[in-house]
Amino acid sequence: MVQSKAATVDEYLAELPEERREVLSRLRELCRQELVGFDEAMQFGMPGYVRDGVAEFGFASQKQYISVYVVRSDVRKAFDERLAGFDMGKSCLRFRKAADVDFELLRELIVATAAGPGEVCGPV
Repeated sequence: MVQSKAATVDEYLAELPEERREVLSRLRELCRQELVGFDEAMQFGMPGYVRDGVAEFGFASQKQYISVYVVRSDVRKAFDERLAGFDMGKSCLRFRKAADVDFELLRELIVATAAGPGEVCGPV
């Protein structure tokens, strides 16, 4: 799935294979717990978490991997050393296997995102 036509995150998750649905459901729960004051929305065919009209975090099930979008430039920079060994794009952290998803690292990234607004490096 590259871009879903799902209208809600529940619909999006229902479309996924079981293994990915479990991982992304767990990630969704982390986002809901930590991103207080953010709105959950479907943007660009994937779930995103929006504060003051700006998407700051998101995730997606891609064909070859699970993507986590760490959109804030300051958060990305603060975690440069921790993210050094990961498959990364400009704002995209990729996990090729569901078993490789590091939930503790993701929680820390989410908490850092929630700590306060900052500049985003690209749209989710």
